[in-house]
Amino acid sequence: MAHLWVGPGDRSARVGLVVSKAVGAAVVRTRVKRRLRHVAREQLSLLPGSSVLVVRALPAAADATSAQLGEDLAAALGRCLEQVPVAAP
Repeated sequence: MAHLWVGPGDRSARVGLVVSKAVGAAVVRTRVKRRLRHVAREQLSLLPGSSVLVVRALPAAADATSAQLGEDLAAALGRCLEQVPVAAP
């Protein structure tokens, strides 16, 4: 599992990536992780502070373009955010 490290006291959202050997060889897994990390970084601001999002790449991610990964992540994130209750200020 690859993850983005956050220092103590940091309340920003974090993303964890799970890319198993079922996705492909080490080169393919690394490419998928880089692409997912890039598209996740763009959408991290949508998450509430101190949230943790875990993304598991399926074998189809090996053949997907960065745009397709971004669309899939945005759709999944949208479904997740629909289920999160919003706290009143």
